[in-house]
Amino acid sequence: MLFQDILGQHHIKAHLTQSVDNGRIPHAQLFVGPEGSGTLPMAIAYAQYILCSNSEGENNGGNEACNLKFKNISHPDLHFAFPVTTSAKVKSKPVSSFYLEEWRQLLKEQPYGNLFDWYKILGVDNKQGQIGVDEAQDIVKALSLKSYEGGYKVMLIWMAEKMNTACANKLLKLIEEPPSKTVFLLIAQDEEQIINTIRSRCQILHFPPLAEEDIKTGLIKSYNLEITVATKLAHQSNGNYNKASDLVYRDSEDIQFESWFIFWIRSAFKAKGNKAAINDLISWSEDIAKTGRETQKQFLNFCLDFFRQALLLNYNATDLVYMEPKTEKFKLENFAPYVHGNNIMAISNELQDAIYHIERNGNSKIILTDLSIKLTRLLHKKPD
Repeated sequence: MLFQDILGQHHIKAHLTQSVDNGRIPHAQLFVGPEGSGTLPMAIAYAQYILCSNSEGENNGGNEACNLKFKNISHPDLHFAFPVTTSAKVKSKPVSSFYLEEWRQLLKEQPYGNLFDWYKILGVDNKQGQIGVDEAQDIVKALSLKSYEGGYKVMLIWMAEKMNTACANKLLKLIEEPPSKTVFLLIAQDEEQIINTIRSRCQILHFPPLAEEDIKTGLIKSYNLEITVATKLAHQSNGNYNKASDLVYRDSEDIQFESWFIFWIRSAFKAKGNKAAINDLISWSEDIAKTGRETQKQFLNFCLDFFRQALLLNYNATDLVYMEPKTEKFKLENFAPYVHGNNIMAISNELQDAIYHIERNGNSKIILTDLSIKLTRLLHKKPD
């Protein structure tokens, strides 16, 4: 993966390549960034720069056979760990090595993809993956062997916040004192979910959301879009290249989420003293509960964003508003006055509580019904 193909993040590229050129490679690093900011492709490009002895800030000019292996994501000294779960393919004790074919598909088709995209490829979006203790045993075993090509070994752990406690504890000593010429690259969206003892042993690099200009450039290069279209999609993506790519094909999950959200909001408004609308909310909760848990969590995070956007518009921070609802007869500016300082914190807390309980395998139908009834009260709260 060439550094020049990775969008933006020029200061991080420069820092990483200079650290290799100067022979100062930290043995454990944590790349933290929001979805679509390029943490995963950057980590792979960095691993390639280390393993293939490349120079001058780009992934060429070193060992060409090595660079070719990276092009196919098949270098024997680059190891991966990522969240997995049981599936039709793997019935028990799932580990990353069983899913390398699907993993290469994700990296080829959606290098900026998220956990939701990954579970869709696996066909398990009704389950929640994790990096478990079986994975930790595989990591220990892989890194105890000598490198195939006599140089460095790199262990890349994607979505490191999905490591369970048993896995994290088993890897703790290895991350603190790895074998010679072994590099850990951990990638996460939420570093707070990684246990402190792991975090404290890593050098942390924070990736900001991508600039609109970088996303626009990437869209024009990858999809041959007109400048005006690319500019609009870049603004709507809110620094997330994965979302911008989805918007090109109009297959973003956000389109479905918007439809669910607006039906939910309209029913919640009508529900005050209206029995039929209450039945609509209960039916809505049942329908959403039939989807996978990852879909439910993703949708509730979308709802959080929608409420925040309405709040920003209500308080005239229009430069920060990027959402443009596609639903007929629904305008964000008409909805915005109902989201204000007197109810936004309560709405936000209720949504986050629902995500928390769904993540811990609570009954989705009960959680969503409870959330819906609370929303009817909160939306009718008057501003101060």
